[in-house]
Amino acid sequence: MNLHEGPYKIGSKSFTAVAINTAAKAGEWIQTQLNNYTKLDTKSSSKDLVTEVDQGAETLIRNLLLTHFPHHEILGEEGVASGAEAARQALQEAKKADYLWIIDPIDGTTNFVHGFPFYSVSIALAHKGEMIVGVVYDPSQDEMFVAEKGKGAYLRGERLKVSGEMTIGESLAATGLSPDLERGLPANMQAFQDIAPQLRNIRMSGSAALHMAYVAAGRLTTFYEFGLNVWDIAAGVLLVEEAGGNVTDLYGAPYALETEDILATNGHVHEAFVEELDKVVQKLS
Repeated sequence: MNLHEGPYKIGSKSFTAVAINTAAKAGEWIQTQLNNYTKLDTKSSSKDLVTEVDQGAETLIRNLLLTHFPHHEILGEEGVASGAEAARQALQEAKKADYLWIIDPIDGTTNFVHGFPFYSVSIALAHKGEMIVGVVYDPSQDEMFVAEKGKGAYLRGERLKVSGEMTIGESLAATGLSPDLERGLPANMQAFQDIAPQLRNIRMSGSAALHMAYVAAGRLTTFYEFGLNVWDIAAGVLLVEEAGGNVTDLYGAPYALETEDILATNGHVHEAFVEELDKVVQKLS
């Protein structure tokens, strides 16, 4: 689709260009605050951290987006009460908008707090429920992963392509440890125990958005995790799809904004991972 047609531009304003510029400005500011935050709080559990930097970055992102698109809806992590149910309710309200920006100002706050350089700014735009722009920016490495519906995924001007591994045994996978102590954490621990021995190796680096960007870039074969929120993965979904990969829920159903249990792969190993994860789900039920 031409950028001058359809949902990718309003007047002279490109959604993708605005998303890139906004992510870059937020990431630059976040880096100035590294090791400089003054207040650390918890949200849904002791493992779910938030600082004034998260909140400041979200305010910055909201202000920039609304300057360009004042009639668009914005759903951001820091504007929603903690807990999975609050996130679901906020999404149900926000998804009614024709244009919905979905943002995570710092995906990987725990890493940011500890100075571990694996966190990202995630900005996505959905048009009537369909993801049309996805940007994940890693300010530590100055890497901007960009996807636009039907136009591919890119990093530094080079088109991204998923990896070529054909089996689980060849796969380098990533997952995470959910702050949800009742369901997410136990489920992910069980999946790790059952699936890790079958893999080439597995990583748990603490940013779902950046893990999905790495799947798009061919650096990882697979990313899966139970119990995520829409802002964790929305931008990454489009990156993986536009790089030739496959994204579903853990049971193989098509991705939707409501999807919380996510599986993103290079496509070749997708069915095999669905089968293995189904065994995990059966064990947990």
